[in-house]
Amino acid sequence: MNQDIPAQRRPAKPTPTPEMKAVPPEIAYTVSMPKPWTHLLEVEMNVKWEQMPEKADLKMPVWTPGSYLVREYARHVQNFSVRDASGTELPWTKTSKNTWTVESKGSKQITAKYQVYSNELTVRTNELNDEHAFWNNTATLFFIKGQLNVPSTIKVVPYGNWKVATGLPPVAGQENTFKAENFDILYDAPFEVSDFKEFKFDVLGKPHRFIISGEGNYDLPKLAADTKKICEVTHAIFGEFDFNDYTFIVNLRGGGGLEHLNSTALQINRFGFKPDSRYKGFLSLIAHEYFHAWNVKRMRPDVLGPFDYENENYTRLLWVAEGGTEYYSNLLLVRAGLITDKEFLRQRAAGIQALQNRPGRFETSLESASFDAWIKYYRQDENSINNQISYYDKGEIVHMMLDMAIRSASSGTKSLDDVMRYLWTEFYKKGKNFSPADYQKACELAAGKSLDDFFAKYVRGVAEIDYNAYANPFGLNLNVKTPNTGRAYIGADTTEADGRLTIRALAAGTPAYEQGLNTGDQIVAIDGYRASTAFLASYLNDKKPNDKVRLTVFRFDKLRDFDFTLGSDTRKDVDFSPVSGPTEEQKKLYKQLLNAEL
Repeated sequence: MNQDIPAQRRPAKPTPTPEMKAVPPEIAYTVSMPKPWTHLLEVEMNVKWEQMPEKADLKMPVWTPGSYLVREYARHVQNFSVRDASGTELPWTKTSKNTWTVESKGSKQITAKYQVYSNELTVRTNELNDEHAFWNNTATLFFIKGQLNVPSTIKVVPYGNWKVATGLPPVAGQENTFKAENFDILYDAPFEVSDFKEFKFDVLGKPHRFIISGEGNYDLPKLAADTKKICEVTHAIFGEFDFNDYTFIVNLRGGGGLEHLNSTALQINRFGFKPDSRYKGFLSLIAHEYFHAWNVKRMRPDVLGPFDYENENYTRLLWVAEGGTEYYSNLLLVRAGLITDKEFLRQRAAGIQALQNRPGRFETSLESASFDAWIKYYRQDENSINNQISYYDKGEIVHMMLDMAIRSASSGTKSLDDVMRYLWTEFYKKGKNFSPADYQKACELAAGKSLDDFFAKYVRGVAEIDYNAYANPFGLNLNVKTPNTGRAYIGADTTEADGRLTIRALAAGTPAYEQGLNTGDQIVAIDGYRASTAFLASYLNDKKPNDKVRLTVFRFDKLRDFDFTLGSDTRKDVDFSPVSGPTEEQKKLYKQLLNAEL
């Protein structure tokens, strides 16, 4: 040990020289799919590194930015092997759930080969079959411990005549080969490989394109024309694009979207483009993901980049990242002339109605919902209605009230647009992430006054929102009614499948919750008559609150009877209506917000 060596004989620490400076590894991937029906992506990772450690840790991310859940992508890796430049197999050990430690034995070049099972089509996972390949690089490609800032290339060997689409820039002169400056960029670019349709269009001089695999009831030229309008009104907020091109990857199954720096992955049922209401819903999704190219991909909340790919990245600002983006997604459709002001208000009223009928609004704040996304949002259960809110849904509503507060305080000279521009110039442009305090300050600068009461009640707290305090200056009343209080009510959220009527969720305070029904109970009969959704509605129509009935249910395969007292339906209906005799100021603010006459 060191203390046994005379001081004069201890080796001195070497003085650093230019020759000893850190040399980054050269990393090149190849992804192929020779048998797509097996759902196995074949991955090869080639590493050349003059400073290769004796034990090199190859790691798989555990989550994908934009989807805040640890998904354990390493569970899909199989048939791992690694060799040196001469082809000699090197020993390796699995040292954690997502770490393969390779003994390099002095080699300066190693090649790891493995397969990734890919049979789950979501925007944050992978799917390979005989129709296409779609993958996220976080769910596919290893990184080297401590080397997330290095560049890399990825070559795709497509099956048959399939083509390759991604947002990554191509490597000149190398077919189907793409480059990334660092792993935040590499991991941010999904791939679609198939015999897809491609439709290109320009937005203010910037190339944009749709990539769609398969047939459906979409009108691609119309979709591109409407999307172009969305892109233009988004650009009008910030005044610039910070990307060279943009790719919309659309898979015609499932639903949802995931944002990336210069692309997005979207999912919709192949026949989901009609009727018009469903098509507009998809346009809203497009607007949401496109707006993310500014809000969250570049204007970043505190910890969201550079990323830790092995652990949760906690932030209290997902209500801004997602809720704020959701508010804009629908506002952009108004500005683009794709929905009317009345449609916008009906949609927002429906969102408020859902929130007002959710007991969880008194249990969880927006900041808490953001912070706990990792353990709650993607793991909804039957009690979520009672102890949670969505930072998307309430975040959208609160941003609408916040926009109204800023506009009315400034007599229409400022808006939430000014907050977005402030974050763009003062944070993204200066290479900084923003904190909750920074966001509140940006809103207060736009409003020209303190908004601490607003943030304390509606962002950090769980106070009931005073909607009309913000809506009235715009000539609007929010009407909250309970129109069905005279109707008999059980109070269980049920679902019917294969002739079985099952309780899916129970809101706290309902008759079913208070009288001992459980989620998972199968309602077999009421007063001895076989229960179904239609029969229950008809039978209860002849009953009144406080009437007694007998409910027969299966619980854990055991038949149970409940003497049940019907309650009153206190669920709320919500809508917006114009005030009578609006002032000129109210008319002005309404038109500025929704580009229409009150």
